[in-house]
Amino acid sequence: MKTRAILRVLPFVIVAALAATSCGSSSDDESAGTDTPSESTATDTDQETADESESEPMLEGELIGLFSIDPTACSDADVTGSYFRMIQPEGSLDTGPFVPNADSACADSSYSALSPGSDGGLLTGTQQLPPDVAFDDAGNGVASGLVEPVKFFGVDFALAIDGEAAVPTVTAVGDELSGDLSAWTAYYANLVFNQGAPKPDGTMPGLTSDVTGTIDPETGAYMLEWSSEIVGGSFNEFTGVWHLEGTFTLAG
Repeated sequence: MKTRAILRVLPFVIVAALAATSCGSSSDDESAGTDTPSESTATDTDQETADESESEPMLEGELIGLFSIDPTACSDADVTGSYFRMIQPEGSLDTGPFVPNADSACADSSYSALSPGSDGGLLTGTQQLPPDVAFDDAGNGVASGLVEPVKFFGVDFALAIDGEAAVPTVTAVGDELSGDLSAWTAYYANLVFNQGAPKPDGTMPGLTSDVTGTIDPETGAYMLEWSSEIVGGSFNEFTGVWHLEGTFTLAG
């Protein structure tokens, strides 16, 4: 009788034990299954975010800030940094003829040296206006925020932004730059010359060319250049050639 009772009870014990084992195993599996994908997903997400951050350029779109101006270096035949040249009427961008500046410190005197003014260079998204009195008694341009006044045949020319023209803009697409510097203006010998591109009315007369350049999206090292033909006045059809180099810094 005792043996039969044990045999009757035993199947129920085995089934109960198997059921308990099965539940425990299922719970453990579910727990393990939940933890592993969660950790993996978090890791993958973090990696994707890091990859996107590394692939996105730091400088893209319209650039608002300071384009610092590296001063001209021309102790040898090579000219680096920022500079200005002037082409005589009926000349070409490639071959000139270029106007020699008697006050140039460069071996090739057609290069006039530029150095940063009190603002450090070109500010985009704002206006660097000339002072209320733009010339001294000798006709020297006195604006000094954008660049230091430059001696040109015994008289200083200065640069500022014409407040009636468009605010300067520069845009980056990858490592390529374009812009609107139509307000770029020179002050020389009591005369005012637009040296922007395009002209304030949107035209591109003569040898006037688009503002183009390059930038390193990570370091901000840039180059900008354009040309602008003078319309009217004693320098009619002379063309200014502008080349800027330096580092761009986003406005804080």
